[in-house]
Amino acid sequence: MSPVATMLGARSVALVGASPRPGSFGERMIIEARRSSARMHLVNPRYDQIDGVACAPSLAAIGEPVDLVLLGVPDAALLEQMRAAATIGAPSAVIFGSAHGADLRDAVTATAVAAGMAVCGAGCMGFVNNATGLRALGYLEPDPLAPGGVSLVTHSGSAFSTILRAGRGFGFRLAVSSGQELVTTTADYVEYIVDDPGTTLIALLLETPRAVGRLRTGLRRAAERDIPVVILPVGHSPRGRAMVAAHSGALAGDAAGWQAFCTDTGAVRVSDMAEFADTIELFEAGRRRKPGSHGIATVHDSGAERALCADLAHDLGVAFTALGDHTLSAVGELLDDGLAANNPLDVWGTGADTRELFGGCLRVIADDPGVAVTALAVDLVTEYDGDTAYADALLDIAAITDAPLAVLTSVSSAVDHPTAELLRSKGIPVLEGTRSGLAALGHLARWPLPVPAHRPEIDDNRVQRWTTRLAAPGWDAPAAFELLADYGIPVTQSRAAHDIAGVLAAAEEIGYPVALKTLAAAHKSDLGGVVLHLADPDALGAAYHRMAGRLGPDVSVDAMAAPGVEISVGVVRDDNFGPLLVVAAGGTLVELLADRVVACPPITAESAATLLGSLRTAALLTGWRGSPAVDMAALAAVLVGFSQLAIELGEQLDAVEANPVIASASGAVAVDALVIARRG
Repeated sequence: MSPVATMLGARSVALVGASPRPGSFGERMIIEARRSSARMHLVNPRYDQIDGVACAPSLAAIGEPVDLVLLGVPDAALLEQMRAAATIGAPSAVIFGSAHGADLRDAVTATAVAAGMAVCGAGCMGFVNNATGLRALGYLEPDPLAPGGVSLVTHSGSAFSTILRAGRGFGFRLAVSSGQELVTTTADYVEYIVDDPGTTLIALLLETPRAVGRLRTGLRRAAERDIPVVILPVGHSPRGRAMVAAHSGALAGDAAGWQAFCTDTGAVRVSDMAEFADTIELFEAGRRRKPGSHGIATVHDSGAERALCADLAHDLGVAFTALGDHTLSAVGELLDDGLAANNPLDVWGTGADTRELFGGCLRVIADDPGVAVTALAVDLVTEYDGDTAYADALLDIAAITDAPLAVLTSVSSAVDHPTAELLRSKGIPVLEGTRSGLAALGHLARWPLPVPAHRPEIDDNRVQRWTTRLAAPGWDAPAAFELLADYGIPVTQSRAAHDIAGVLAAAEEIGYPVALKTLAAAHKSDLGGVVLHLADPDALGAAYHRMAGRLGPDVSVDAMAAPGVEISVGVVRDDNFGPLLVVAAGGTLVELLADRVVACPPITAESAATLLGSLRTAALLTGWRGSPAVDMAALAAVLVGFSQLAIELGEQLDAVEANPVIASASGAVAVDALVIARRG
């Protein structure tokens, strides 16, 4: 059994720092340990016994093996006690304290790693294994903890308590407050969770992702087993300085890196705690969309709130299903005069026969083959006349259909709790906010998300060739073009020159008109270091003398490309996720427009086309106001070339970028290139 499995399934636990003092940390450990299924050993040299339970002066004095050591001690005693745990052969520990200072953290980590121990923490709340009854906590949490299929791992201790105490329509299989993850990481917990047959959903609240390769593998295994994964990222390490030297690095951004990672693993990414809870509850209801269905449907009792729902869904990119003709006809027959059958649907008319009217509309819409999930969007307030028509309508329909259903409320504080509890007890989620609930509905409507399976072959000779060249100094634009061309990316002709004679000779070889570009800076246009459409030697000579006087003699002379749509394509190395492919609206406005998408390599031609289509400026590619459509296959091939470059050389590069790639009806060509090799 692995140390992580031993920790999470511990049958004997030692509490170092146990105390009888009321309100103390040591007392809370004892309270929780008494609720736990594990055999408890108390350790504190100040006491012979605590409340009738023998208390050992040290871990060594326990006299029998223990699976897990809870270290409820101050930082000053932490390293000593960690070494004591390692000495007795304890396979795991929980460190509740913060372990302040790099030297202390390093020493604790080294001790645990050398002993092969699993460690939860430091700076954590502990964990609960609800499947076995094990409670390894230093803080008081709900007892009993609601049982269910959610396995939660969170870096935030506060969020740990919030989710455990939320009283929502789901329960827990495992809940881990992992803290700083000095030794045992989220990847370790996910590996354990994916092999647990009782887990039906994995919920992760993560700051800095660690062991990303193993985490990616674990999440992909979850996707293969149809286990939904919901991730709330709350920030990670800042970008390396070299990344922002390329436009692509500045454009990638933390949120985009997380989204690319989630897309690559089939995980659902959420934006805040409300969306986190709503999404978990909706998925844990267990109902899944029909094959071929897409989009959501909502049924309302208010025209204004229906319009608000439509507005928010538009902002969130959540699509409403276009109802079929049969559905529209059937709904129309149910509605009062003056109401129109559509989606979202306003049902409120005379107010008569509410249960039958709303129930009938919900049934017809839920049965529409195109609707993935249906929500009754009402404010589930306490009705002072005792009316229960809304809840009754939902219960009626839930009993006769397997289609996903939910209540979508707008204000959580106004929700009638007894009604919500009744609905949740019957497997009907109650989503507690219009924005967060709509986002959750959209997630379920799209799930399962496709997980890329393409793994391209590696050209070992090309890797070796460019690994050697990247290690050498002296990159300029022509050399960058050579790299791109070796990956099948069309490039303009480019020649480096360092004096007027070289400039004129390069132009003669390439053929006029030409472009002149400085080699003195990455962002040439910002410094006036690009001159286009130089038609003859006189114009070129004059431009060179002006440029050399301001920016130095080193330039490139490039062939002019045909006009077209400018796209920026690049690869940047993210500190957490590794090489990322960044595609953006290109040219000099690349950062101003900030119209970009990010993906984890590798990608296929099909996924490249999807990335391009998701740009806000995608209409320019397909023909805008009479302009010709670009050769999308050629442009997609450029993205695939960059993806292959990232797979083969990602460890040797901080950034590589072509901005712009000019796409036209006749193809796509990179007209400027930047390469930043990784150093050290």
